[in-house]
Amino acid sequence: MRNRHLLYASVEAATIEGAVHRLRPKLMTVCAVLASLVPILWESGIASDVMKPIAAPIAGGMITSTIHVLILVPVFFVMMKERSLRRGHLQPRTSESS
Repeated sequence: MRNRHLLYASVEAATIEGAVHRLRPKLMTVCAVLASLVPILWESGIASDVMKPIAAPIAGGMITSTIHVLILVPVFFVMMKERSLRRGHLQPRTSESS
């Protein structure tokens, strides 16, 4: 029981660490794309009626993909690993390096 608790804590810590490491590159990408789409969304000149319907879903997709990658995927990963722990499919690693 103690090993499973330690394994769950290590899975949770690794998931949080991975999400933190992924935060900066994801936010930089999203900010760059959104910064390039803002002028298109605010424009009212020639061909703006063609570009706005293209830019709006891209902006929404970038925001939702950020939420997906930084929140939903890590949460589901921890949930699935916790489920595997409860069912006994995961075995704690030994201290030997492989």
